[in-house]
Amino acid sequence: MTPGGNDGYAQSLFCQELSLNMKLCPIVAAFSSKRQCTCATLGLMLIAASLMPVPGRAQNIPTGARPAAQAAQYTGPGSCSSSSCHGSVQPRTETRVLQNEYSTWVVRDRHAKAFEVLTSAVAQRMARILKLSKAEEAPKCLACHALAVPVEKQARTFSVRDGVSCESCHGPASAWLGPHTTRGWTHAQSVSAGMFDSKDLIRRSEKCLSCHLGTAEQFVDHEMLAAGHPDLYFELAAFTATMPAHWKEPLAEDPWREVRAWSVGQAVQMREALEQLTRRAERGPWPEFAELQCYACHHALTTPEQSWRQLRGYAGRRAGDPPWNASRFVVLRSWARILNPETARQLEEAVNRVAELTSRMDADRKAVASAARAGSAAADALARQSNGMKFSPEMVLRLQKLICADGDYVAQNGERAAEQAAMALDSIFTAYARNAHPQNEKAVREAIEGLFQQVQNPSAFRPQSFTTQMSRVNALLGGS
Repeated sequence: MTPGGNDGYAQSLFCQELSLNMKLCPIVAAFSSKRQCTCATLGLMLIAASLMPVPGRAQNIPTGARPAAQAAQYTGPGSCSSSSCHGSVQPRTETRVLQNEYSTWVVRDRHAKAFEVLTSAVAQRMARILKLSKAEEAPKCLACHALAVPVEKQARTFSVRDGVSCESCHGPASAWLGPHTTRGWTHAQSVSAGMFDSKDLIRRSEKCLSCHLGTAEQFVDHEMLAAGHPDLYFELAAFTATMPAHWKEPLAEDPWREVRAWSVGQAVQMREALEQLTRRAERGPWPEFAELQCYACHHALTTPEQSWRQLRGYAGRRAGDPPWNASRFVVLRSWARILNPETARQLEEAVNRVAELTSRMDADRKAVASAARAGSAAADALARQSNGMKFSPEMVLRLQKLICADGDYVAQNGERAAEQAAMALDSIFTAYARNAHPQNEKAVREAIEGLFQQVQNPSAFRPQSFTTQMSRVNALLGGS
C-alpha cells in the first residue's frame, strides 16, 4: 500500500525500486520478483536490510563497533526515496500526502546541502581558526550541519553526509517505517512509535530552534561568530514560507496558520533564548558577547556628526557597553499585550531586568540567570496560550497596527529587531490578506517590502528611516 492509498502497481514498483536501485537485500529482490510482498512487510524487511552491510558503501564506523539490531534507529533518507513512497517526481493529489517529499528535499531544500557547506573554503578557514581538524569531521559543526546521532542508533543505510535529512526533523524511522504505510495507520500511532510530532507548533519551533538558536549541546558562541559563522536569527512563519513545501497546507483547518506559527514561534524563541542565557550566565566565559547586539560594535564607522548611535545616546547603560540583543522580544511584546496583559507585564519586567544586567561588563551572573528564568516561564505561558488561540480579522489587524506603532522602540533596539518586525508583518499580513481581503493589499505589501529594504545593509541602517516606513505601513493598514 502506498501512503494514503492502495495501488497494486505502485506496490510492485516500490518493491522493484528497492531491490534494483537501492540494492539493500536479496530477500527483497526475491519477494519483489514474485510480487508477493506488502509494503508493511517490505518496510520491516527494509529495516532488517538496513542493518546489513551495503556492498561498495563506506560505513560510518569500524567493523564490529556497531551493536546488534535495536529499536529507534536512523535509517537515512534513502528509506523514504521510492517513487511510490516519498520520492515521486510530481506531487500526488489522490493521497493524503504529496509523495514527492524526498524529491523536494533532495533537489530544492537547502537543508540537504548542509553537510556540503562544511567542505567550503569559508568552513575550512573557520575550522583552522577554531583549531579543528576538518569542519566536516568536527562534532561542533556536525551537530547542526548533519544528523549527528550515536553509533548505536545508526542503521547500515545511514550516512552523516546526507546532511539535515528527513529524520533530523521527523525522528528515527526504524520503528514506524513499515507500519506507517498500512491502511488505517494514524499520525498518533507514528508518534507513539518514535516519530517526532512536527504538527505541534511548540515542538516544531523547539526542533527548528535546536539549530537556529542552540541548545546546551549545540550552539554558536562569540568565538564561532568571530571565526566567520553567521549570526543566528529565527521566525517560524517566515522560515516556513521560504522553504520548498513538502507538506499539504491545512487551509480549511487553520486559515490563520501564519499568525499562529509566528506567535508560537516567537514565544518559544524567547523562552529558549532566555534559557540559553541562563546556561551561559551560570557557567562558561562571561560576558558571552553572542548575547549582545552584534552591530553595536560591528558597524561602519562614521563621523560624530553622522552617528545616530551617539545622537540617540546610551540610556540605561554606560557608553561603550554593548546592549543586550532584545530582538527576540521587541515584536513579541505587542502580541503579549493583546494575548495576556498580566503575563506580558511579567515578561517585560524580566526582560528589562535582563537587559539592564547583561549590558554591564561586570554583571552579577546569578542575577542575570534569575531574571532570565522568570522571563522564560512567562514566554512559555505565552507559547501555550498562542497555540490554542482563536484568531479573528479584528485581532490580527490590531496586532499589526500595534507592531507598527511600536516602530521607534523596535528601531532603537537595532538592526536585528527591525528585521524581526519586517518578517513578522510579512507573515501576519499574508494571513490577514487571505482572510480579510483588504482592497489595498498591493500597497501594503509594497510598504512591507520597504521595511526589508531598510535592513538589507546593517551598516546603512537608520532608525528614523525605519520608523517612518513603519508609520507608512500603519497608515495603509488603517485604510484597508
